[in-house]
Amino acid sequence: MNNKSILLYVPVPLFQSPGGYLLEDQACNGLHLWAENFSALTVLIPVEHGTPPPSWKPIESVGANSDRIRIVPLPTAYRPDQFLRCYRETRNIISDEIDKADYLSFAIGGLIGDWGSVGSYLAHRKGRPYAVWTDRVESEVMRRSASTGSFKRRLKARLMHRPMAWSERYLIKRAALGLFHGKETFDTYAPYCKQPELVHDIHLKKSDHITPDHLSDKMVQAAEGPLKIGYIGRADPMKGPLDWIEVLGGLAARGVDFEAFWMGEGSELDAMEARISELDLGDRVKLLGFVKDRDQVLEKYRETQCFLFCHKTPESPRCLIEALVSGTPIVGYHGAFAENLIADNEGGRLVAMDDVAALTDQLEELARDRVLLADLIDAAAKDGDPFEDEEVFRHRSDVIKKYL
Repeated sequence: MNNKSILLYVPVPLFQSPGGYLLEDQACNGLHLWAENFSALTVLIPVEHGTPPPSWKPIESVGANSDRIRIVPLPTAYRPDQFLRCYRETRNIISDEIDKADYLSFAIGGLIGDWGSVGSYLAHRKGRPYAVWTDRVESEVMRRSASTGSFKRRLKARLMHRPMAWSERYLIKRAALGLFHGKETFDTYAPYCKQPELVHDIHLKKSDHITPDHLSDKMVQAAEGPLKIGYIGRADPMKGPLDWIEVLGGLAARGVDFEAFWMGEGSELDAMEARISELDLGDRVKLLGFVKDRDQVLEKYRETQCFLFCHKTPESPRCLIEALVSGTPIVGYHGAFAENLIADNEGGRLVAMDDVAALTDQLEELARDRVLLADLIDAAAKDGDPFEDEEVFRHRSDVIKKYL
């Protein structure tokens, strides 16, 4: 740790309650780790009102470093009228905080209501070096969503994705440092950045990794029984949940013995339930909904033998890393992020985007060749071994100190 301060913009919503502020538990861990590396941490963060999700907890749970953390609440303003109404006052707040801090790092990812982009622009105007951070190619995610959802959603996507892409490039070109989570994001933005860095935004401690004894047991247990398939994440169109169901339907049609679950909430759950019923998969495909307890989630990862994913957009989902550290091979659509994660030990199988039949082939092979499955479980654990939160945040802090 040095004796300098850092200003962050964090887009995770902060909920205000009568007893104080509530923040998502992994974000609390992130603030703790940032504060480990700087003498003072100021956090710009949008505030939501109402009932927080179950996993949100008091900001004080950051722990021993909470005395070095100062929260600056900003309005949540994703509608144009909200954004225009509070823009001037919020811009002035951000400007004042920029003047006080030694280092500046802003998460960017949007246009209207994206205070990280506003902060980046203000820092550039003031001649202050700043870092940008992003975990997906937001404009491309927006562009691809133009073909799905309601008319209002599709119209918004068509109108917004081009100016969003322009804004991303403008701010990244002028940043002194780009912190890009995952290879897909890095490959897209690195050509426009003076100093691009590939980083990972994870909150996994070494104690969260599968132990050698548990890994050995998992490899032995893979020799028989139904193939255990799972996914943990939101049931949104960009996650390809209906493709996921079709793969399972293909396995059933081929006589493969398996059991599967999807853990998480989302807009596609009803459609998934209907398709499961149509394919008569209800006895072996379960939709578990949201599970708050982190230990239960990690245990579910460890019980799973194949983490099946059908992501449609260029993003860097942390669930793939969480699967690998649990000794669970990742099987899904090809992308630079997933490919990079398993480059060293090949702890997974990847196929072309939208190729449901190829995914079905991969899982069928693993179900029928249990020696291969056990080897893949071992390889997945090796690919997951480097991912540990203290080292990840130390690396990110070090490059900020070096280049800003």
